[in-house]
Amino acid sequence: MKRREFVTLLGGVMAAPAFLCGAAHAQQPAMPVIGFLSPATAEDLHADRVDTFRKGLGDAGFVEGQNVTIEYRWADNQNDQLPALAADLVRRQVAVIAVPLSTPGALAAKAATTTIPVVFYVGSDPVALGLVASLARPGGNLTGVTSLSVQVGAKRLELVHELLPQVHIIALLVNPTSPLAQTEIKDEQAAAEKLGLELHVLQASTERDFDEVFADVAKLRAGALVIGPDSLFTSRQKDLAAMALRHSVPAIYQFHAFAAAGGLMSYGASLSDYHQLGIFTGRILKGEKPADLPVQQSTKVELTINLKTAKALGLTVPLTLLGRADEVIE
Repeated sequence: MKRREFVTLLGGVMAAPAFLCGAAHAQQPAMPVIGFLSPATAEDLHADRVDTFRKGLGDAGFVEGQNVTIEYRWADNQNDQLPALAADLVRRQVAVIAVPLSTPGALAAKAATTTIPVVFYVGSDPVALGLVASLARPGGNLTGVTSLSVQVGAKRLELVHELLPQVHIIALLVNPTSPLAQTEIKDEQAAAEKLGLELHVLQASTERDFDEVFADVAKLRAGALVIGPDSLFTSRQKDLAAMALRHSVPAIYQFHAFAAAGGLMSYGASLSDYHQLGIFTGRILKGEKPADLPVQQSTKVELTINLKTAKALGLTVPLTLLGRADEVIE
C-alpha cells in the first residue's frame, strides 16, 4: 500500500468516530421543558418557594439543568399579563406548565391550552373555579393542589377579634383584579356580621396603592387590618408588614413570612404545598395524566404570632391564643 493511500484510509477511520458520535448525540432526546408561570416578579418570589418546588421535582427524579429545563415567565404582579405569558409557553411547546399560587394564572393557562398538562396551586375550590371537573377525577389537562387560603379568611378575622375584642371597626384589603376577591369579601362580611363587627373593604391592585390603603385605615379609625390572599400581597408581604408596623396597625396575612417580617400574625397554608406542586409536575413528566391525578387538598394551616410586634403595638396576647400558635416570634 502506498503511503498516500494509507494516510487517506487512516484519515477516514479517524473521522468515523466523530461522525458516529455526532449521530448519536443528535439522537439523544432533548430535556423536557417546564413552563413556570408566576404572577410575581423574579426578584419578589421568595427563593425558598422556588427551592421547595425544585425539591419536589428532585424527589420525583428531576433536577433543573441536568434532566429538565425550566422556562420562567413572570407577570410582575400584573394579572392582565398572565394570558399572554401562558400563550407564550404554549407556543414554546413546553411539556408541562406549573402555576404557583395564582388563580388568575391557573385560569390563564387553562384558557391557553387543552392539551399541555397544567399543574396549579390555588387558594380556593378549583371545581367552583372551573379548573377541574372534580377533585377526585379532574378529567382534563389540569390538576394540582388547593389550599385553604380563602376558606380560612373568616378565621383570620376571628383571630383578630380574639386578640382585640375591644376593636369593632376592621379593614379588609383585597385586590379587585383577583377572581377570589368577591368570595373573600362575602365570607369576611358574613363573619363580621356574626361577630358584631363593622368591616370596611379597601382595594389595592398595585403597590402604589398601599400608602392610600393605610391612610384610609386611619380615616376609618379601623383598629386592625386583615389582608386577603393575593399574589400581589404575597410578593410584597414584607413591605406590608413594615408599613403596618410603621402605621401602628395590627395586621394579619396568610403566610409565615409576613409575621417573620414584622407583621403581627399570619394564618394560612404552609410551604409544603409548593413541594407537592413540584412532585405533581415530576409525575406528569414521567407520563402520568392530569386527568387521573386527584387534586390534593391541603388541610395544614399554621398560626404564627410576632410577640415582639405585639409589644411594640402595646398589645397583650392572650395565653389561650399563644398556646394555639405553631410559632411565636420573640
